[in-house]
Amino acid sequence: MFKASQKSHLYTELAELPLPTSASFDSSDVINVSFSRKIHDRDAKRTISKTFFVTPSQIVTSDFRQEASDVQASAVSPSGARKAILRQTTDEKPKRFVEIWAGDLLEVSKEVTSTHGAFCVEGELLHFDYRRGLGIGSDDYDLEALHSLSFSPSEDTLLYSAEANDSATNEAAGKDIDQYERFRYTPTLGEGFSGKKRPTLYVLRWPSSGSTRVAKESITLTPLTISSKQNTVLIAQAVLADQNRVFATGYEYMQSGRLLGIKGCYNRPAAVWELHLPGAATDETQELTVISRLSPENRSARSPHLSPDGLSLIWLSHPLGGAHSACTTLHRMDIRSGEQNTVVDTVMQPQESNGFPGLYEPNLPSKTFISLGKGTYIATSSYWRSRTTVLLISVDGGEVKDLTPLDSGMFSWTILSTDSKNRIVCARSSPAVPHEVLLGHIGDDLSVSWQVLFTPRLSPEIQKQLATLEASIIPVPDHSPAEVLLVRTKSSPASTPCICMPHGGPHATHVTTFSAASAAFALAGYNCSLVNYTGSLGFGEKYIKKLIGQCGTLDVQECISSVDHLIDQGISERGHGKQFVFGGSHGGFLSAHLIGQYPDTFTAACIRNPVISGGEISTTDIPDWYFFEFGLPYDSKTIMTPEIYSTLFAASPISHVDKVKAKVLLHLGLVDQRVAPTNAIGYYNALKGRGKAVEMLAFPKDSHPLDGVETSRICWESARDWFDLAKE
Repeated sequence: MFKASQKSHLYTELAELPLPTSASFDSSDVINVSFSRKIHDRDAKRTISKTFFVTPSQIVTSDFRQEASDVQASAVSPSGARKAILRQTTDEKPKRFVEIWAGDLLEVSKEVTSTHGAFCVEGELLHFDYRRGLGIGSDDYDLEALHSLSFSPSEDTLLYSAEANDSATNEAAGKDIDQYERFRYTPTLGEGFSGKKRPTLYVLRWPSSGSTRVAKESITLTPLTISSKQNTVLIAQAVLADQNRVFATGYEYMQSGRLLGIKGCYNRPAAVWELHLPGAATDETQELTVISRLSPENRSARSPHLSPDGLSLIWLSHPLGGAHSACTTLHRMDIRSGEQNTVVDTVMQPQESNGFPGLYEPNLPSKTFISLGKGTYIATSSYWRSRTTVLLISVDGGEVKDLTPLDSGMFSWTILSTDSKNRIVCARSSPAVPHEVLLGHIGDDLSVSWQVLFTPRLSPEIQKQLATLEASIIPVPDHSPAEVLLVRTKSSPASTPCICMPHGGPHATHVTTFSAASAAFALAGYNCSLVNYTGSLGFGEKYIKKLIGQCGTLDVQECISSVDHLIDQGISERGHGKQFVFGGSHGGFLSAHLIGQYPDTFTAACIRNPVISGGEISTTDIPDWYFFEFGLPYDSKTIMTPEIYSTLFAASPISHVDKVKAKVLLHLGLVDQRVAPTNAIGYYNALKGRGKAVEMLAFPKDSHPLDGVETSRICWESARDWFDLAKE
């Protein structure tokens, strides 16, 4: 029986380091930065914040403070004079409030508990299982796909998103509607959205004074519905251009009635729309007027943002269908004329070996604009090969400047906010350096001067251990642009066991950011080989398209080639206890393929929520993935046929199960909506029935990312223990 070893390790301490998630300029010289922090003793995550007072001569820092746990989201008004807060109490029966603060004055407070369900709030911005890192304990940040929180320019109107009440559970509504309506099927938004089905816009209006509390009877809250002609569209990511003009993202149902999961998938039926608010200030439900669809039918569009001067609307788009993520196109529309142009187009292949590979970002930062003497720019983060970097993009000309190019520190950078003028707040880290926060001042010549605002406080032991780590990027010969991000200790000999770590997706990327999991593995005596195979983001659209139809062959070949190359380079060795594999989701698909196709190479595997049989799509929220990624068409009429199942079975790890020799540890989230849990369960039964060494840990409350605090720790410790035992 597999039992916990109780060996000491540094994972817990590393995982509890604060992660910067967002920032705001509360005034010209006051910056507030929010952090997420894990507390293992309580099996909890907490949001904490730090305030920085920045003057030309010094930076004064406040102590960490724990943010009120009932604050769901907040936004600062265009002038900076007001702040909107969406609040939900932590009581057994929570109450919800919308508040408008004018400095220290609570100008507006409106209880909305009975009006709608949970707020659709923005998730954390740095750590996303499907696109970044290892996925151990990563935080979900795709909730911004539904998030709206926008002031009008006059600052007396607020637009926000929340889940509409479900008539099946709303007693008041249930008395007045047809009994069948209470049980009519409505699909959810899938993995990562906690059963959300009806994201809805609400508009709060009040007579603004800024000096006195507004009387409750003067406040109106209007639920907004879409025109009956467009009732297959869910409206989110809304921004107010003026008192009545709204730009928003609309997610569309398929003709079959299916609502495809949107987390990590940017090829969905979705568009940017122009809408008009009803003029009446009332508490009764009103209908939005649809003015026009701004994006074309063949593009999946999202993330509309209005420039501070109100003259430009920008948004992002991907091709509709095909790869679940790809190179992004940046669009602009002149608000006055309606004329549109492409600011940054798809890059098929970089012009130089390390040239600009295109834009790869699912959603723009909430504060993304920069205004300089030369014009208006967008600051955003994007993949650039095996890094994330901060880009400055000219709205007028489309020129792209890398503000944080690769240096000897191998840092990856992520933007947290701008002041809409010439300053940006960014987070950076590397495989050996935990997350820091920096303030950048951008000159008219587009150069940046940086000030460090925050570095985490490390214990002497952690400082000593992290100083022993090193990282390098190693190309995989004959498989350009595939490369390995190698994390190990500086004194690591060739005899050190090596863990091959393919990422999930498959269209994701391992980047040179700090990961508690990979750092702890390296400090526990393992080399970590994080493989960016063909199809990874940040290398050009050509290579994303190249993987389509070759999942299970090209990606597997490049993973085993990376293993062979590290052996040839004297970085690792063959033999018992020398090679291991570790991956989740599509990375689990590859891990299971590797131990099946190359049974004599790997001693053990740790596989999390894997795709084991491509034909097993029973409960997935993204059935199209199983068709598009394997080169098959998909539309509203598509069903699983014997011929399609045969094709997918042959491309799947289950077809190689008889050859597996490695000891296999499976991690399973029992409420996974992305990959049907029957994949892992079926693989466990198939291996056990064949007399193979296999164990499975199942987590009842965890979904696809397996990112609960305790779950993340158990996943890491059990993988370490499993590999240690297999070496013996």
